[in-house]
Amino acid sequence: MSNEKKKDINVVGFLCNWCSYAGADMTGLGRNIYPSNIKIIRIPCTGRMDPMMIIEAFHNGADGVLVSGCHPGDCHYSEGNFYWRRRYPHLKSLMEHFGIDKRRFHASWVSASEGKKFAEVVKKVVADVKDWQENG
Repeated sequence: MSNEKKKDINVVGFLCNWCSYAGADMTGLGRNIYPSNIKIIRIPCTGRMDPMMIIEAFHNGADGVLVSGCHPGDCHYSEGNFYWRRRYPHLKSLMEHFGIDKRRFHASWVSASEGKKFAEVVKKVVADVKDWQENG
């Protein structure tokens, strides 16, 4: 057995105020369990998500990043999540270009009533980051 202490996984979650943040809240109300490795940051809308915030999270030591918002068509600001949906694949490609493994960067759509889904998303993100950490 190795004497090395495994580093705890640190995930930053940028959650839309209107849907995903409320979904995270519903997770607790529904007594669904998700890993405590995620640090949640509430943002007004994924459409206003500045890519530099994601880069800054990785620069400051995040092992993984999740951006989660309203389902397309359900945005509180009409079309903000459509902006994010167009931006995400380009940003993911850019991250890979800079050497950030795709298992470390995720996006999801979670509504305010989908607490169980939010828990599943967080479990998947943490599992992917753990896989990256253990297997490179």
